[in-house]
Amino acid sequence: MADDSTLQAEADDHFHDECGVFGIYGRQDAAAIVTLGLHALQHRGQEAAGIVSYDGSQFHVERHVGLIGDTFTKQAVIDRLQGTRAIGHTRYATTGGAGLRNVQPFFAELSDGGLAIAHNGNITNALTIQRTLQKLGAIFSSTSDTETILHLVAMSKERDFNARFVDAVRQLEGAFSLVALTTKKMIGIRDPLGIRPLVLGDLDGSWILASETCALDIIGARYVRDLKPGEMVVVTSKGIESQFPFEPLKPRFCIFEYVYFARPDSSVEGRNVYDVRKKIGMELARESPVDADLVVPVPDSGTPAAIGFSQAAALPFELGIIRNHYVGRTFIQPGDSIRHMGVKLKHNANRRMIEGKRVVLVDDSIVRGTTSQKIVQMVRDAGAREVHMRIASPPTMSSCFYGVDTPEKSKLLASRMSVKDMAEFIRVDSLGFLSIDGLYRAVGEAGRDGDQPQFCDACFTGQYPTRLLDHEGADNVRTLSLLAAGG
Repeated sequence: MADDSTLQAEADDHFHDECGVFGIYGRQDAAAIVTLGLHALQHRGQEAAGIVSYDGSQFHVERHVGLIGDTFTKQAVIDRLQGTRAIGHTRYATTGGAGLRNVQPFFAELSDGGLAIAHNGNITNALTIQRTLQKLGAIFSSTSDTETILHLVAMSKERDFNARFVDAVRQLEGAFSLVALTTKKMIGIRDPLGIRPLVLGDLDGSWILASETCALDIIGARYVRDLKPGEMVVVTSKGIESQFPFEPLKPRFCIFEYVYFARPDSSVEGRNVYDVRKKIGMELARESPVDADLVVPVPDSGTPAAIGFSQAAALPFELGIIRNHYVGRTFIQPGDSIRHMGVKLKHNANRRMIEGKRVVLVDDSIVRGTTSQKIVQMVRDAGAREVHMRIASPPTMSSCFYGVDTPEKSKLLASRMSVKDMAEFIRVDSLGFLSIDGLYRAVGEAGRDGDQPQFCDACFTGQYPTRLLDHEGADNVRTLSLLAAGG
């Protein structure tokens, strides 16, 4: 069999999606609606999924490893999720590792009733908080940062639930878009920087919270608005209320949502993702032109940018690489004799389109570079005369600590090589990346605003918008409010 470390390196040569959350309040078929919403958010996490519902007297919990369509489409599963309100989560492990015990939503019985929480993002001081709570006697049943929130709510000294919930989230740092469910209410909240998305929708009078608008479209719901950074909405039988429990900060929405993570048919922060990606390709063509015969996307994430590139460069757009959509994460690993087929399990060159041509390959990013290297070689083997690569984002120099599973910095190709060296490594005739200002222009800004950027772009610049307490050592540990209150 192939060496495990080699296989893992190949598997990690792309960004792993984060997580998706969905909730609905006041609907008889709540769990079925959540299932459909999670289907639309499957791109945000393919490892596991869970749904928690409440029927007026008890909570029902279903959590499974695997895709939504493999686990939640069985009628028996949906029948067990009774109730008129439910929240769900589709997961890729960014913190805590894989396994059923880390599958969300998390649920716990507190002194005044049950609480379920689903989380998109990453809490950068979670380990610090967990160590403090464990010294106070808290027992954690998972290794996920999300469970920390349950403990903070349970141990808060505030009197009513809303105040305890606010007290808990005020102690968090990092990125979090949360959906929570209690016996009486559904809560949605975004961190004060608004790093991760969360939208509000309406389905025939039932309020919905979801990571992206595509989850509203699949059920025919009406998009109401994006939750604002630092906003908390509380849905009860009386309606919906909004409050802002955090000190106002300049928003820093994740700009990589536009490059890769969000679905192209979603609108996030008032911008259509597909439209932005086409504009990214146009900016790329202006910044990094090339004398070539055709533009070919690396499917599927490179397709919108490739369309924009071809339009701006006045070059033909062709599907010179065809993706096999039926190779999933569980595909059996091949033995040594066929392992070097590698990328052909998922991609195959369309020889007739590229033979004898000067080809521009457009992709969203380069992580380790090994997959790009294999795709380039595959295109050359199919007869391309020249192969040029254009990347629809700046070089990825740093790891993400806000809910995207990226390799450590030393394994990112751009962190240890110049563009020239990267071009030699992946064996292209030329290599070009979009500039950071070009990326900002594509999303509608004049350019990056120096030391006060409009987005979180830390993966490109290394400038993180929050402290990374769990990654900086004990010198930055601050006192938790629960300790100040006598814990």
